[in-house]
Amino acid sequence: MIQLKLGSRLLFAAASLAIIAACSPEPAKPAEPAVVAAKPSDNAAWPAAAVADATTLGFTTEGLAALDAAMAKSVADHDVAGMVTILGKGGDIAQFKAYGIQSGDPATGTPMALDSMFRIYSMSKPITGTAMMQLYEQGLWQLDDPVTKFVPELASLKVLTYGADGKPVIKNGKPVLADPKSPPTMRQLMSHTAGFGYGLCCEDPVNKAFRDTGVLAAPDLEEMMKRLEAIPLLYDPGTKWSYSAAVDIQGYIVQKLSGQKFGDYLKEHVFTPLGMNDTSFFVTEANKPRFTDVYHWDKDKNALVVNPDRPDRPGFTDPKRLESGGGGLVSTTHDYARFAQMFLGKGTLAGATVLKPETVELMRTNQIGTLGVSTDGTRPNGLDGVSFGLDFAIYDEPSKTMQPYAKGTHYWGGAAGTWFWIDPANDLFFVGMIQQMGGFRPEALNFREGSAKLVYAALKSATPAAAPAAAPAEPAKEPAH
Repeated sequence: MIQLKLGSRLLFAAASLAIIAACSPEPAKPAEPAVVAAKPSDNAAWPAAAVADATTLGFTTEGLAALDAAMAKSVADHDVAGMVTILGKGGDIAQFKAYGIQSGDPATGTPMALDSMFRIYSMSKPITGTAMMQLYEQGLWQLDDPVTKFVPELASLKVLTYGADGKPVIKNGKPVLADPKSPPTMRQLMSHTAGFGYGLCCEDPVNKAFRDTGVLAAPDLEEMMKRLEAIPLLYDPGTKWSYSAAVDIQGYIVQKLSGQKFGDYLKEHVFTPLGMNDTSFFVTEANKPRFTDVYHWDKDKNALVVNPDRPDRPGFTDPKRLESGGGGLVSTTHDYARFAQMFLGKGTLAGATVLKPETVELMRTNQIGTLGVSTDGTRPNGLDGVSFGLDFAIYDEPSKTMQPYAKGTHYWGGAAGTWFWIDPANDLFFVGMIQQMGGFRPEALNFREGSAKLVYAALKSATPAAAPAAAPAEPAKEPAH
């Protein structure tokens, strides 16, 4: 009798559990990760060619034809011997073109190719900044750290003093110096507000000393710092934006903090992950046939002529040349397009993450407040609406500049005329590669402004800034580095 009752209870309990199980909802399955549609830029070989139909990327056929025609005409008019341009949007390529001559006689020389190699000069700066910010992400430095924490040899820096006339005070043939009100910070170093000179222009004692001591002609970064440490600052840190050798100092800091030679660090942590296989501080023997000549407009001959190599420093085919973070790299349009697309991808390209998204945003955020900035390093009064982040200039209020860029577009250029911009609002970038140093034809196209107006005119639906004004006739210039 007891066993019967026990059995009944067990049967009842089992039935109850079955009913409860039947009525209970199934346990929630873990959420599957969102599927991100692959982009052509996820391919390791990208970019190789433009899409067959660029209207799928939001451009008009007529607009891109006008861009193509303007670039071709500038070459035909001998504004430059040749060029390569690339326009990317949404992880794909709308236009990728080569024009004119790469090297030799501007009329009969070696034709320009999509993989021709260029001296990118100051377009090296954002690449150096990327390396710096990788070390920042590792906690090796902070933005408001004094530079002397990592470069103690700069601890004795002095600063020029200025008279009521705005000129440096000179006494007994020497500048009167003072202690800076505060030491330069890493933030100021990466935004050209630390007060350093450059030697690319001007007859003040600081820039003259840069040239006289050959700072940028030093054989290596250690010797460069030895030559630089005895030269005073132009201005008190944080008081003025002044284009400077600060990014060359950054290269030295990357070398010190990483324990690697600067070029080796860039290759391992930036170039290889991003597939920038043709970017380095010198041109190998195998790549010499792809290396472009530099030209200038000879007023007397009324023609383009090839520039001779500089006699005061090793050439770009010498592997022993200075690894200049401010202006020493050689690259291709393909490689720089990958670098630009990485920034549009918030630090990631083709599965390789070289920067965190928040670091990318930091680099393209104003770091200098209301200090004036010039677009190319030569305009002393600055350009309204343009600020500076960390090794990038930024169109913060593009409507004030009367340029077509969207807010947040960041950019820079190189001494031999190369230029680029990255526009996150329109998911767009443009890279233009030319090699012109020492003067343009008087009516030459202003490539930077002209290309921008044509690109945005070709875009069907863009995040606008303002109706642009007419471009000045004189091409934008940057000091040679």
